Amino acid sequence: MPTPTDTPFDLGPKGLSLQIKLTPNSRANRIDGIEVSEDGPVLKIRVTAVPEKGKANKALIKLLTKETGVAGSRFEVVSGTTSRKKRLNIADDDNALLSQLVEWIKSLSAKN
Repeated sequence: MPTPTDTPFDLGPKGLSLQIKLTPNSRANRIDGIEVSEDGPVLKIRVTAVPEKGKANKALIKLLTKETGVAGSRFEVVSGTTSRKKRLNIADDDNALLSQLVEWIKSLSAKN
């Protein structure tokens, strides 16, 4: 099974944790790839929604659902609800999800 050390994913007790750098109020909804920050790898994402009343967070989850095929109900913003730096939890007890998401990240890297 792949390890998430070079990806924005971490294994936790409640599933996978995903580090995000979100840019709201952008021209398009898109995933820009992985950026290595001082805190480790983060997934850079842009959404057109404005950062008010959770609209950007909802757009983020909708985009991740579309791109990954993981149900939106499995995503939860656990930190950074009002910040550009976010941590999402992806509820799952199946290790196959990590493999699926690591392959998805690799496909993003190949496009960039």
